Amino acid sequence: MTLRHALASLLLLGATPSLAAGRVPYGGELRVAHTGPAEPGEPALADSPTEATVLGLLSRPACHLEADGRLSPALARELSRPSAQVVRLGLPSPAQAQALARAWTRIAGPEAPSPYRALLFPLRGEGRQLSATGDTLELALAFPWPDLERALCHPALAPPRAVPAALGPFSAAGTNTVEARLAWSPGRPYVDRVRLLPTDERGLARLWSTQQAQVELGVLPDAGTASGAALYATYLAWSPRRVPPDFRQAVESALDREDLTRLFVRAPAVPMLNLLPPALLPQSPGPRPTPPPEPQAGRKVTLLYDAGSEDQRAVAERIQVKLHDRGYNVALEPQPRAELSTRWAKGDYELMLHSLLLPPVPGPALAVVLDAAGRKDLLGVELPRIGALADAAARDTKARERALALAPSVPLLPLYAQGLALRAAPEVGGLVFDAQGLPMLDGVWLQQAPSGVPGARR
Repeated sequence: MTLRHALASLLLLGATPSLAAGRVPYGGELRVAHTGPAEPGEPALADSPTEATVLGLLSRPACHLEADGRLSPALARELSRPSAQVVRLGLPSPAQAQALARAWTRIAGPEAPSPYRALLFPLRGEGRQLSATGDTLELALAFPWPDLERALCHPALAPPRAVPAALGPFSAAGTNTVEARLAWSPGRPYVDRVRLLPTDERGLARLWSTQQAQVELGVLPDAGTASGAALYATYLAWSPRRVPPDFRQAVESALDREDLTRLFVRAPAVPMLNLLPPALLPQSPGPRPTPPPEPQAGRKVTLLYDAGSEDQRAVAERIQVKLHDRGYNVALEPQPRAELSTRWAKGDYELMLHSLLLPPVPGPALAVVLDAAGRKDLLGVELPRIGALADAAARDTKARERALALAPSVPLLPLYAQGLALRAAPEVGGLVFDAQGLPMLDGVWLQQAPSGVPGARR
C-alpha cells in the first residue's frame, strides 16, 4: 500500500495522521490558477502541459507513469499481457471500455487524425478497428512492442471530457469547479474539490499576491517554483513539394536556437537540436550550416502557427525576419489549433509550427515525431526494429540512434522544448510531477497548521 492509499484509508476512517511540524492533511478546496483556456479541448488538441494537467482532473488515459518510470493503472483498473502479442485492459465498466475504444479509433482514423495515432501504430489495424468486450479491451499487436503500455499512458489517449463515460479523479461540479470522485480506483483525492482560476500572466501575479490561489500553473521559473520534464517540443515543419531542396539549409543557417529559446520562448524552455528533446536525447551542438549559395530572392511562403500560443506567435515573427535575410518573403497565418490539425492531416501547408507533448519514452516519442513529419511510412520500418529488442535500455538506445540518423531526411526542424513551472503555497503538500512532466493534483493535500505555527497561510 502506498503512502497515499494509507493516508486516504485513515482519512476515511476518521483518523488524522500526523505530519511534520504538527501539520495534518485535510479536505477542503484547492484553488488552482492557470494560464490555459477555461475549457480545455479534446485530449489530442489540449496537449500543452497546462491544458493536459487541467484536463487530466476529469479524464485520464488508461495508465500513469510515475517520475521513476513505474507504471500504474489510471482509467484502467488492470493492465496485463496474457501473451507476448496481446495487451489486456480491464476498465471500470463496459461504458468506459467502449469510450476508450472510440476515442482511440477516432484519433487513428480519418475523422480526427492526430500524430498521436503513432502511439497506436503497433496494434493490428493501427488502432482503427478496436472494440470492447464487456469491460475488457484486448489489444493485439502487429509486431513486438514492449513499450505499448507506457505509450498508452499519454494524456492525448484519454477519452474526451464531453464523453459521459470519461473518468478521472474528479468530476465536474459547476463552472471551473471539480469535486473528488470517491470511487476513483487509484485512490480518492485528498482534497474535496478544486476550484480552477483561468487567467493570464498578470492575473497569476495578482491572484498570488492576494492569496487567492494556492497553486499556480504556467509561472515563470524562479527560486520558489518547481518544473516538470521539458517534453512539449516545437518544430518547424514544411512540405517538401512546396519549398526548394535547400530550405533546411537556409533555415538552419539563419536561426540561432539558443537566442530563439532565450529571447522569444516562455521559460522553462531548452533549445532542441535533435528530433527528440534533451530530456530524451543528449544534445550535441554542432557548427551552424553556411547559407545556400543562391538565396531564393523574393520566394513567397506562408507559415501557419497556433493562434492561441503567444510563444508560437513570437517564434513565427522571428522566423519571418530571419528568413527574409535568406530571400524568403514569409506570410504569417495564425490558425485555431483544431484547424492546424486539419491542415496538417491534409498536408495543406507550406510551413507550420507544430508543438507536440512527447511521451517520456524514446521509442514512442520517435514514432510521434516521424508521423508529425509526414513520414508515417517510416513507422513500419523503424518501430519493428526497435520493438524487437527485449531490454528496455537497449530499445531506448536504439530509438535515440535512429532519431539521430533520420533527422536529416525528415522535413521537420526541431526548435525548442518546454516544461511546466508551478508555484505552490506552504500549506500545499504532496505535490509531485509524473514522468510526463505534469503535476499530479489528485495527490495533493492541504496541511493545516496549528494556530501560531510560523508559515501558516491564512
